[in-house]
This record gives sequence, C-alpha cells and structure tokens, in this order.
Amino acid sequence: MTPDVRPDPPSAPADAQAWSRIAREVIGTAYPWVPGHTVTGPDDAHLVPEVLHPAFHGSLDWHSCVHMQWSLLTLLSRYGDALGKEEARAVRGLLGERLRPEHVAAEVDYLRERPGFERPYGWAWAAQLCAALAEAGEDDAEVAGWAAATGPLAEIVGDLVLGWLPRQPYPVRHGKHQNDAFALWLLLDAFERLGRDDVVEACWGRSLDWFGDDRGAPTGWEPGGTDFLSPALTEAGLMTRVLPQDRVRPWLEAFLPGLGLAGDHDPHRHLLEVPVVLDPTDGQYAHLLGLALSRAWQLRELTPHLDEVRAERLRAAAVEQEAAVLREITEGDFMATHWLVSFALLAHGGLA
Repeated sequence: MTPDVRPDPPSAPADAQAWSRIAREVIGTAYPWVPGHTVTGPDDAHLVPEVLHPAFHGSLDWHSCVHMQWSLLTLLSRYGDALGKEEARAVRGLLGERLRPEHVAAEVDYLRERPGFERPYGWAWAAQLCAALAEAGEDDAEVAGWAAATGPLAEIVGDLVLGWLPRQPYPVRHGKHQNDAFALWLLLDAFERLGRDDVVEACWGRSLDWFGDDRGAPTGWEPGGTDFLSPALTEAGLMTRVLPQDRVRPWLEAFLPGLGLAGDHDPHRHLLEVPVVLDPTDGQYAHLLGLALSRAWQLRELTPHLDEVRAERLRAAAVEQEAAVLREITEGDFMATHWLVSFALLAHGGLA
C-alpha cells in the first residue's frame, strides 16, 4: 500500500469564515428534509428530523449533515484562526450539541437496525468525521469528548463495511453517492487513522480486486447529467493510495493514457473543463457544481504521478474548476449550499 504521507495543510481559504457560517446555517435548516427512512410498519412512520436523527438532521439529508459537520470540524481544527473567536465559539456550540453521547448512541442504534442505510457514501463520511474528531481531540479536551462520543459510531461503521464488502461482487462506478471508489478512498483513509487494520485490509483488497486491472477508462461518457464525481478520476485517485508507488504511474498511464497532454493529444481533456450547469436550483443538476470541486481535488491528487508539464495543466484546470463555482458555495440555492463546503474543502486541502 502506498505510504500515507500527509503534507501540511494549505493556508486557510479566503472564505473560511463564510464557509463556516453557511455550514452552520444549513445544518440548522430542518426542512426540506429527505430522510431516506425505510418504513417497516405503521408504528415506524414518525418522521421528525430531530427525533429520528438527533445528531445528524438538517442539511437536507443524513449524509450531508454528517459531512457538513466534518466541514465545521475541519475548518475549526485546520483554520481556526481564520474563523475568528465568535465563529469558532458558534461552531463548538453546534458540534457540542449535536455530538452528545445520547444523540450519537441513537444514530448507532439506527445503523445497527438498518445495516443498508447510507451504504456506502454516508458510512464513508461518518468514518471521516470520526477520524477527524479523534485527531483533533489529541490537543483539544472539548473535541476529545466529542471523539469519545463518536467512538461507537466508528466501530459500527467499520463492522458494517466488513459485512458489506464480501457480499458485493461488482463495483458501482457511476458518478453519484453509490460510487464505490469514492467510498473506499474515504474509508481507507479514515480507518488507517483510526487504527482499524481489519477494515483497512478489507478496503485495500476490494480496491485491488475491483480496479487493479482496469485499463482504458471510457471517459467519453463523462459527465453524466447529474454526476458530482468523475468515475474515472475518482478511481484513479483511489488507486494512487492503494498501489505501491512504483506501480502508480504505469497503472495511471494505462487507465488514463495521455492525461494532461496538450490539446487533442489528451483524449481526456474534457475532464479538465468546467461542467456546464444550467439550473443550479435543482438538487440533481446542482450536483454538477460539486463535480467541478471533486475534479479539482482529484486532479491535484494525480499531479505527483505525472511529469511537471502535464501536472501543471491539471493544476491550472483545478483552479479554473474551483473558481467557476466559488460563489455558489455560500450564495447559491439551498440545493447547493447544503453540501458544497465539504467538497470545497477537499478541493482546497484534501483529506489531510
């Protein structure tokens, strides 16, 4: 497995305080709400957000609430000085209220009773939140309390992953929530940091089984009309984490041959172009805003594995993709603002 060498995070994004404020705002927005709840009988239809999900309600749906809380923690722990004291206090207040032990325990019980809920996207983000809490809690007593409360959440997610992977023979490769390469990338990263070697080995093995022999990504089919992930770039980013360093470049050249070459010499050049978004107020079409940000993140992740000329083209494309959607992160419709901060943070500093 590729060694996990984490560079120092970049300087704070210029909009860090605004990103934090919008994250708090959307988490505090109870409706509209998409619970994703499977009703098992007439006594199982009491759909009140704070009752069904006391830790992770608001922000439209469960997984968005989870990764927007990850966003708040990331802003606080990486870029706390940029938030200012008042905003930092507000973030601590929100996280302290949501991540109370009894609230997280209710979420753990829900996942235990419904082992297919939010598989695998929501699981991956929950693992990322738990890993970030565990690390930030090493130097912050208040965060350490939240980390302790979410320890059982990390454990149930890890156990669910171990139950899931042996039962699924084929990967999901499309550009939305069930994309398995994205989930495996986040799960691998999180459980390495959490010290769950059993989960790491399961994710690593499945990544190689599903993607290790892939060649010639059919990128001409991208993007899909409602994608927020590039199937090809997401898979490539995962494999840079899984393969030994001496195998990454050969694999990448076979999977995305010519990526970053000039003009028509790059058959994948459309992956470097900003996606066209005609209606950012529609929840599905707003996914394409996130696609620009996830592409920016993944293009930057691939640059160490290309020569400098090609890498520079990818870096320039990443800047262009970020800039094209920057306004929508804080000023857009709720269908964009309820989740885009998380992907903006990936584009800005990755998972570090």
